[in-house]
Amino acid sequence: MTTLAPDTRRLIYERPELLTDRSSHYCPGCGHGIIHRLVAELLTEMHLGPTTIGVASVGCSVFAYDYLDIDFVESPHGRAPAVATGVRRVRPDAFVFTYQGDGDLAAIGTAEIVHAAARGERISVIFVNNGIYGMTGGQMAPTTLLGQRTTSSPAGREANLAGYPIPITEMLALLPGVSYAARGSIADPSAIGRTKKMLRRAFDIQLAGGGMSIVEILSTCPVGWGMTAPEAMEHVSKEVVLTYPLGVMVDRMKDSPTSKDKDEA
Repeated sequence: MTTLAPDTRRLIYERPELLTDRSSHYCPGCGHGIIHRLVAELLTEMHLGPTTIGVASVGCSVFAYDYLDIDFVESPHGRAPAVATGVRRVRPDAFVFTYQGDGDLAAIGTAEIVHAAARGERISVIFVNNGIYGMTGGQMAPTTLLGQRTTSSPAGREANLAGYPIPITEMLALLPGVSYAARGSIADPSAIGRTKKMLRRAFDIQLAGGGMSIVEILSTCPVGWGMTAPEAMEHVSKEVVLTYPLGVMVDRMKDSPTSKDKDEA
């Protein structure tokens, strides 16, 4: 239940309107809750709730529909971009986004995300990268770091056996149909603020009629990584960013207005 602040305290934060008031089932230190809050804040601030349709695939990401008070479609594993394409074609008036993990988007659904990007589908993709298959037992994913131990690479990922980590966002940024591609993280408050700005930009581009936008968010899986929550956050900020640098890869609509510009006007 929501805790009310005593009269003697100043309220500095409230639960976003579109974030449901319920206990989270996520493991302690999991980044999904932070990302859900960012999405709920933006959809509320941009007045997009009534027109939004989210699409999530199988994996920890699929539980977003329990926490975001919007219309949601559950797709088969990896097929969120294909399902979102169908939603977009049937509902051209809707605001459409996918919410996907790395095993989902960068492995099982590689074909779907590549071809949606090639077509320049007018959807916003939220790509949560924690470098592991979190729901199914902590197996190695396409984004697992070299040397990282998982249940399917107990001695650490080896390039000559399992290949190198896939920089999927950089790859997608090469396609002309991708209007915006960026990578943020949830490792600390300042990083969370920058990630929110990236998500807002991605949402603005869809509203402006641009092609596909993708924001990759480096997140945590303390249980799968065998770390405490603080250790996992530090691991993202010091180690994961070496393989996956933060920043904007491409913004093909730099001159398009933002929702903040409209608010200020």
